[in-house]
Amino acid sequence: MNAPIIDPLQGDFPEVIEEYLEHGVIKCVAFNHRGSLLAAGCADGGCVIWDFETRGIAKEIRDNDCSAAITSVSWSKYGHRLLVSAADKSLTLWDVSTGEKIARTILQQTPLQARLNPGLSSPSLCLACPLSSAPMIVDFDIDCTTLLPVAVSEMPDVLAPPQRSKCPESNPPFSPAAACFNKCGDLVYIGNSKGEILIVDYKSVRVLALVPVPGAAPVKNIVFSRNGQYLLTNSHDRTIRIYENLLPAKNVLRSLEDLGKNIDGLDGVEKMKTVGSKCLTLFREFQDSVTKMHWKAPCFSGDGEWVVGGSACKGEHKIYIWDRAGHLVKILEGPKEALIDLAWHPVHPIIVSVSLAGLVYIWAKDYTENWSAFAPDFKELEENEEYVEREDEFDLIPETEKVKVLDVNEDEEVDIETVEKDAFSDSDMSVEELRYLPAEPIPDTNDQLDNLVESIKLIEGQISASPASEEAGQNGHHASSPQGEEMGETRGKRKRKPSEKAMELQAEKAKPLKGSGRTVRAKGRAGVDQETDDSINGDDDDDDDD
Repeated sequence: MNAPIIDPLQGDFPEVIEEYLEHGVIKCVAFNHRGSLLAAGCADGGCVIWDFETRGIAKEIRDNDCSAAITSVSWSKYGHRLLVSAADKSLTLWDVSTGEKIARTILQQTPLQARLNPGLSSPSLCLACPLSSAPMIVDFDIDCTTLLPVAVSEMPDVLAPPQRSKCPESNPPFSPAAACFNKCGDLVYIGNSKGEILIVDYKSVRVLALVPVPGAAPVKNIVFSRNGQYLLTNSHDRTIRIYENLLPAKNVLRSLEDLGKNIDGLDGVEKMKTVGSKCLTLFREFQDSVTKMHWKAPCFSGDGEWVVGGSACKGEHKIYIWDRAGHLVKILEGPKEALIDLAWHPVHPIIVSVSLAGLVYIWAKDYTENWSAFAPDFKELEENEEYVEREDEFDLIPETEKVKVLDVNEDEEVDIETVEKDAFSDSDMSVEELRYLPAEPIPDTNDQLDNLVESIKLIEGQISASPASEEAGQNGHHASSPQGEEMGETRGKRKRKPSEKAMELQAEKAKPLKGSGRTVRAKGRAGVDQETDDSINGDDDDDDDD
């Protein structure tokens, strides 16, 4: 779409379903850092990666040891690694380029969600949120896990050594906690079942700050915006809340320590709440005041200007879009299938949503062209109008009144090597980023070839068993067209329509010849058969001769 003719007043959010992707039964999706690749986890334990520009399959990843449904997929910052969590309690780290398995570990509980550390170029550290256990840090290099605290009361006054073990013991069942890394990957934000947001230093396993959620509603989802300026939470009270991040982008740990030192007269939980009030502040709340519905997979747009949330009601595929000011700007209604996951494209106004049937729907913007963008005095007409030209409209303009051409230095060298960073990219240019995958043709299996041969034989059998071929076989010759039988010959070619000149010649030949008493008659289109009156009435000339 040409950018100059796009109406700038249109909202930069999706509006209609552009197409859908299908590959088995999809359970979850995730874009890479640039949005050029889309990874999806399937119900049979496999993963598929689409090239989002061409919408073609770029790679398929499958672990022979896993046949359970995939619960989440997560990209590394530069797209070289993919983390996959499955319902069989496994976490698997893959090399995207080669399709090889880097590491695999088994947890005590099923991980509902797992995320790689966004601050590392080649991360082997991930954050996992199990079904009935506290969030944990999993290190694939040393094959150990570290349980994170989910409440302030669990942390004693004297710092205890972190609980690291290769097989952590399962804890009593409790409501699962949501957790996510911050943008730099040096802090973990945990939303617990008590309606609190904990800011945790996962390296020392310390709770540095606490932010209470209004109403003390348990937190189901927690996610940062792409630029790290806003934090989103989804609670059981059917409300999506947006918090503004007040901490600096760099040296976050030092800033938190300085905040704690500057607070005197408070200790314990009250001190953590005071520090938390200087880390996060409530910015906006979103809810449906009429239906009071629960929300599914809420997230930010790529630029953080829009907030999106899917309806958790069964039998409907609705996506709600708000602006950051809190206004509901659009409701996208899809097929009569429940929504289980969604993701917003990092750069473009595109949303992909996953239905309960396993289809991936791509929502895009329905652009309308604004031709008045070509010139400020351009006027669009709804119907034709008579135009009266001005008297001086086509007069020659003197040289003195012409607009002066800007001086352009034609000898100046043009830089074609420097790559400008896009507005939403925070990548390190020194690290090579994986944006696309080479296309790999998928060979046909033996079963597919056998089915193809059988289908060809079936078609040939149907042709040979047709009624026309059976009748022709009994008569000993091929069936011919009715026109060919009338002309006494079998034609294999399609008859051509004669030209006008040929039709005139046939008309002249059809006239009676003078003095002969014979009539020439044209018959057919392809040739002319001459038949005389003698051939019709008998051989009169032969009788006269006799």
